[in-house]
Amino acid sequence: MQEKYSQSPNPPSSNYGMIDSQILLRAYALMSAARAMASTYEQNRSVCKYVHSVSSGHEAIQLATAFQLKPFDFVSPYYRDESLLLGLGFSPETLMLQLLAKGSDIFTGGKAYYAHPNFKGTDKPTIIHQSSATGMQAIPATGVAQGLAFLEKTGQLENRALSLCSFGDASITEGEVSEAFQFASLKKLPIIYLVQDNEWGISVSSDEARSMDAFHYAAGFSGMERIKIDGSDFEQSFYCMQQVFEWVRQNRRPYLVQARVPLLTHHTSGVRMEAYRSPADLAKHRATDPLPILKRQLLSRGIPEEDLSKMEAEAINEVTKAFERARAALEPRPESAVENIFVPTPVDSEQGERAPAEGKKIPMVDAVLFSLREILEDHPLAVLYGQDIGRRLGGVFRETATLAAQFGDERVFNTAIQEAYLIGSTAGMCAVGLKPIVEIQFGDYIFPGFNQLVTEIAKSCYLSGGKFPVQALIRVPVGAYQGGGPYHSASIESTLLSVKGLKIVYPSNAADMKGLMKAAFLDPNPVIMLEHKGLYWSKVPGTETAKSIEPSREYVIPLGKGSIVLQADETAVSQGESVALITYGMGVYWAMSAAKNLPGQIEIIDLRCLFPLDETLVFETVRRHGKCLVLTEEAQNNSFAEALAGRISNACFNFLDAAVEVLGALDVPAIPMNMALENEVLPDAKKVEQRLRNLLAI
Repeated sequence: MQEKYSQSPNPPSSNYGMIDSQILLRAYALMSAARAMASTYEQNRSVCKYVHSVSSGHEAIQLATAFQLKPFDFVSPYYRDESLLLGLGFSPETLMLQLLAKGSDIFTGGKAYYAHPNFKGTDKPTIIHQSSATGMQAIPATGVAQGLAFLEKTGQLENRALSLCSFGDASITEGEVSEAFQFASLKKLPIIYLVQDNEWGISVSSDEARSMDAFHYAAGFSGMERIKIDGSDFEQSFYCMQQVFEWVRQNRRPYLVQARVPLLTHHTSGVRMEAYRSPADLAKHRATDPLPILKRQLLSRGIPEEDLSKMEAEAINEVTKAFERARAALEPRPESAVENIFVPTPVDSEQGERAPAEGKKIPMVDAVLFSLREILEDHPLAVLYGQDIGRRLGGVFRETATLAAQFGDERVFNTAIQEAYLIGSTAGMCAVGLKPIVEIQFGDYIFPGFNQLVTEIAKSCYLSGGKFPVQALIRVPVGAYQGGGPYHSASIESTLLSVKGLKIVYPSNAADMKGLMKAAFLDPNPVIMLEHKGLYWSKVPGTETAKSIEPSREYVIPLGKGSIVLQADETAVSQGESVALITYGMGVYWAMSAAKNLPGQIEIIDLRCLFPLDETLVFETVRRHGKCLVLTEEAQNNSFAEALAGRISNACFNFLDAAVEVLGALDVPAIPMNMALENEVLPDAKKVEQRLRNLLAI
């Protein structure tokens, strides 16, 4: 029995018999192989020591889906989709090399779990990096569809490609799945969401976890078609998926398929089904085993039973040999543990004119606007999106004003309050060739998107062996400024720097803003640009020099190169009466103001980029002076600044005249709204000057 949305295709059962018997035989062979693989893993548990899931019970819908996919499509499987991978043409041995975390694992080189593929080639669909976070793949997969829709609308898509996202029913309760559904429905994206419903989320039953199933949940997303089918019946699954794929290819709108399937084995090799499932439940699931159902269908078509038995024996033989080859394969090279964290960037030196003779002085906010305009002009596949950045407002700081009018609503557009979607969609957009720039409106708002940032974006290059770096420029206004209050004043760099696989840029003036933004955009890795909103207009006393001559169009600054913004006198240095002050962002201006009262004694380093970090400049400077203050706007304890101070101490110990000092904000959970309290919490020029005098008096 099928439930359907009124406009969805309703494949009548009488058409099932029209499916070519060769398709059914191919499915039977692959289904037999999947069963043999599951049995082999269970019999060799001491060898198959890494946690894994198998597809037993899910094979019919997975194979039926795989048979519809074209090499130009994109597919985002989930961790139980081994049969889908077999159906796409990956061999048992290829999958087993990942199961055993071998060095010749083509997906991740031994770095990720079984059935966590990624693939880029011409003979199979593209599979972008996949995380294990259930449901999290919905956003990157929808980002793929978003990119395909853009290419189609701009006349750059040569086929009817679509995106397929597969997941289990328990993941539908995730909030990020809702964000994906909302965006796909709103924008009418060519994506199929395949929900494999086995009624279990580890030990949590469907009755405990949800008030409705995926089919009924999808009814709330206007524009999303939906159908519920028996996913244990290959004939029904094949015919239905054939119709759904054809419909989405033609109509370019999202479709949800809920396939009811049995779970015939353990949730994973580490969570045994006997621990929480009753005999009655197991018997109910075994009654809809797709393998005997398909066997009966083949027998009814006159296929001799001995032919099917021969196929089963051949599958067991192939799997046995493949397992032995995979077992004997070499372990990963130890040095591969630190490979593919990033891919090389084309910007390795400062280029262009920083201060052209005919240039005009501009504030930092204009440097943002002018940089984005030039990027959009020079790169037709660049797109810019975020909250309130479209044509009506042009950003809450007017940093994107006029861009939507100039480049159109397809390239510069508003989004809802969906930080997870904003960040995670960049992975899918990049995979189809676009170059996304997104804005998180305030630093305080990045946390709803942190899951995508950590699980999908930061790990993508590393876990795909460099196949899928995410070229995303993520702009985030940060910092406290004249009563912004507890939800618009956060400094978030330490939190971001704890995530490996990201680059973090923090300019302090207009020229650096433009040079670093251009380099960040050109970098094929994910870059987060932190922009202090208190410096945008230079309205804070002492920040006038954040304005600078606008650099040339070609100007770029390589990420990871700091600058000396104030040099100490050599006489003071030689007499041991100087201090190296290491800072960034607003700290540059507190430092400059403080240094006015200590003429010639302070050398100020603006880091400009927090990762990669210019350790060479920092360490050389500290060694020259023997005394160091690290200044930050963040709360001091457990901050990046304290970690940097520790590294400086280790690298410069023999040159130090005193312990490396750190000055940051007070350790409060948020910046208070009242400006007097805000000032009490934050560092300022007077506090900096006092710490410098203390150091000089040592």
